[in-house]
Amino acid sequence: MAPFSSLSPLALLVSLSANVVYAAPRSSPLSLSMSLSRRAPEARSPDEIGSWAQAHKANVETKYGNPSSKAKRSSGQNLIVNQKADSSFFGSVAIGTPPVAYDVILDTGSADLWLASSTCTESACEGIATFDSSSSSSFQNKSTEFSITYGSGDAAGTLGEDIVQMAGFSVSNQVFGVCDQVSDGLLNSPVSGLLGLAFQTIASSGASPLWETLASSGAWDQPLMAFQLTRFNNDSKATDLEPGGTFTMGATNTSLYTGDIDYNDIPDNEESYWLQTVSSITSQGSAITISSGSSALAAIDTGTTLIGGPADAVAEIYSNIPNAEAGTGQLEGYYIYPCSTTVNVTMAFGGKSWAISNADFQAEQLNEDTCMGAFFSLTTGSNAPAWIVGDTFLKNVYSVFRYNPASVGFATLSAEALAMNGVNAAVPSATIGSAAATISATATAGTRDANGASIIQSLLSGPALSLLVIAMTMVFPSICI
Repeated sequence: MAPFSSLSPLALLVSLSANVVYAAPRSSPLSLSMSLSRRAPEARSPDEIGSWAQAHKANVETKYGNPSSKAKRSSGQNLIVNQKADSSFFGSVAIGTPPVAYDVILDTGSADLWLASSTCTESACEGIATFDSSSSSSFQNKSTEFSITYGSGDAAGTLGEDIVQMAGFSVSNQVFGVCDQVSDGLLNSPVSGLLGLAFQTIASSGASPLWETLASSGAWDQPLMAFQLTRFNNDSKATDLEPGGTFTMGATNTSLYTGDIDYNDIPDNEESYWLQTVSSITSQGSAITISSGSSALAAIDTGTTLIGGPADAVAEIYSNIPNAEAGTGQLEGYYIYPCSTTVNVTMAFGGKSWAISNADFQAEQLNEDTCMGAFFSLTTGSNAPAWIVGDTFLKNVYSVFRYNPASVGFATLSAEALAMNGVNAAVPSATIGSAAATISATATAGTRDANGASIIQSLLSGPALSLLVIAMTMVFPSICI
C-alpha cells in the first residue's frame, strides 16, 4: 500500500415561508448528473503521519466535544469534488447577484454555510475564491457576529443573507457566514468554505441549512439526499484530483446501488446530527461489546475521514487483530498493526451488517510493514454522540439522508458504482446553475406534525418534478471533521 499524501488539518470539517415559485410543470421527472474528482498521494514520513493523526483526533473531538450549537424543482448542475485520497468531498454553490460559484466542503456533521471573505488577509484565504459582498446587489448584512471553532482552527466574521443556488434550486435569502478571520490550514485551494448538511438545531448561525429549507418546503421530489463515494487511498497511480463518486439531491440514483435501502430512523427528538444507533460491530468475525443507550449513538458524517468511538470498544476491535498494539506519542488513541494482515470489520445500525474493506481500514502506512488502523478512540462532549462514523465506512455503502421521516439508509453499491474506484478522470469546475424554483427562507425553522411531516410542506402544492444531482468528487488527505 502506498503512503498517503500530506494531510493538512482541514477542520472541515428558518422556519420557512410557504412561498415557493415553481417552473412550468414537466411531463417527467428531471434528473441531473455531475462529475466528482480527487487528488493523488505524495509520500509522507512517520512524523508527518503522526502529526496528521494527532490533529485529526483533536479535530473530531473539538467538533463533537464542544459543538457550537444553539442547546419544485428546477434544472441545473452541481459538480462535486473529492480531495486528497478520500479525505473530503466538496461541491459548489452559487451566491449573489450576479451569481458567483464557490467550492464548499459537503459536511453532514455540521449545519452552517460559511465562506471566506474578500476582506480576509489571512494566509488561509490566499489562492482561493473569496466572497465579495459589495459585488452582489442582493446581499444584506445581518450585522451579527458569527464564529465557528474546529480542532485545527477557527473561522469568524459576520452573518449575511443572499441568494444561494445549488443544483438548480435557489433559496432567495439564505443566511451564511462571511468570514474575514480564518485560521491557517483551515481551507485548502480551491475550497472557499463549508456547507453544513446536518439539522438546524446545531447551526451556530441559528439559520436553516440550505438543504433543510429545500427539503421542508417540498422543493425536492423526495425529501432526501444521497452519497456514493469512491476509493483511491491505496492507489499509487492516483493523481491529486480523481473521480470521487456521486451526490444526489431529491432522489436516489438506482444505478449506483442494488437491493433495498435499509433505513433506520433517527432517535425521537434527536434531529441534530444524522444519528444512528450502533447495534453491532464485528472484528475478525468476533462480536464487539457495544454499550446501550446514548453510548451507542453514532453521527454519520461525510465530513470526517475516519471512525472514532469509545476507547474500550476500539481496543476490543484491535484485540482481535494479530500483533496490533496501541499507538504512542502523536499516535495516542490510534492502533498500529502489520500491513500484511487482512482485517475484516463490520458495522450495523439496527438492520443489515455492512463490511468495511481492508483497503479502507488501512488508514495510513507508517513504514514497509506497519499500518495505522482507521478506528481511533474518541472522547466527545456530553451532548455529542459517542461514535463518529466517517468516510472509512461511507465509501463501502450507498448512503441516504432522509428528512421525512428523519432517518439514514444504506444500500449495497452496484457494480457500476464499484467500477468507479481507482478510475482517473478530469476535474470539474465550480458551476452556476439556472434556478427555476425559488424558495424563501425568511423564518427560522420548519415545524413537524405528529407524524414527522413538515407542516410547511403540507401547505404547499405544485408539480412533482425531481432533481438528481450526480457529482464526481475529489479526495485529499486533509483532515475532515
